[in-house]
Amino acid sequence: MKVRALVVDDSGFFRRRIKAMLQEHPRIEVVGEAANGREAVAQVQKLRPDVVTMDIEMPEMDGITAVREIMRQQPTPVLMFSSLTYDGARETLDALDAGASDFIPKRFADISGDMEQVKRQLQERVIALGGGRGAPASRAPRPSAPTSPPPARSEAQRPATPAARAGTEKTGVATARSRATTPSAPAAAPAEAPPPRADRGHRVRAGDLKLVVIGTSTGGPVALQRVMTQLPAGYPLPVLIIQHMPASFTPAFAERLNELCRIQVREAQNGDELRPGQALLAPGGRQAAVEERGGKLTVRVFDASSEQFYKPSVDIAFASAAKYCPGKTLGVVLTGMGADGCEGAKLMKRAGSPIWSQDEATSVIYGMPAAVAKAGLTDRVLPLDQVGEELARLR
Repeated sequence: MKVRALVVDDSGFFRRRIKAMLQEHPRIEVVGEAANGREAVAQVQKLRPDVVTMDIEMPEMDGITAVREIMRQQPTPVLMFSSLTYDGARETLDALDAGASDFIPKRFADISGDMEQVKRQLQERVIALGGGRGAPASRAPRPSAPTSPPPARSEAQRPATPAARAGTEKTGVATARSRATTPSAPAAAPAEAPPPRADRGHRVRAGDLKLVVIGTSTGGPVALQRVMTQLPAGYPLPVLIIQHMPASFTPAFAERLNELCRIQVREAQNGDELRPGQALLAPGGRQAAVEERGGKLTVRVFDASSEQFYKPSVDIAFASAAKYCPGKTLGVVLTGMGADGCEGAKLMKRAGSPIWSQDEATSVIYGMPAAVAKAGLTDRVLPLDQVGEELARLR
């Protein structure tokens, strides 16, 4: 069956362009168009599409308001077109909080100079989101600030501003709301193997560990909010977060997590020490790896090579943790498209480290967690909310 798409944008030219690219794929059918959010809400009710592509800034009703209405009336995966600016990042994060599934740059040059690659990425996202056939999994509202406020932080501790981020790196997208299986990805998923039981009973304690590394992609921003807000103040372990996200988005996302969480969250800078009670978010468009300097665990942030598709890469972070913190790192793989993290998880397992992964039922796209599960690398397969609960118990 074809994936039925609704295209929403106030520009007739842009609607025609998106429609043409989508309809070149034999698995996609564009069933309708809308020029603003109000029309989009009505068309979703009338046409019941499998996926909606949505602009943010539109007359009569903006895209964020439209997403809220769609999620209230007829929950449907929504792919947002986003501006890769700091303000655009905050708007897109608001859209994701409202229930949007994923985002992709509206300026196609921010994806690639190759229009065939742009078309392929757009088609793959639409198929991944719409291929789940049905409404997105039920979603909790955006986490509220903790009842006991986080400890005051000095200005030096606040997340870096977007001005520190020069240039616009091209990366994959960040979040989604369909439980479809992943489309073609640069890294092939491992051969089929029986997935592990929901819980192998591999229990770890904070005293057994020195570090937690969390890897995620599509669906990650909302999933990370759900997980990280459950960690208590004074958490005994440092956390390194690898989220596939453009460079202009990670400062705003780090700020949002920092506002919501009891522990401090900020964007990682080269040479930062990994300290208990603090989470560092890998900068978009670059790589982040664990190192040991003077007996302390630190983060090395460096430019990605052109051959590396994921920037940042979970595989690179996991591999470095296996080298510099063998047997003392907990690897956590959350929702995401593709198989990033699987090769690194193999190295972590050889080094004696445990691996947890999110279950299929609560994953937006069951790609990355499925890859480690099918490879037999997962010690515990957990629903999303239980991931945060179990991490919080490591005390």
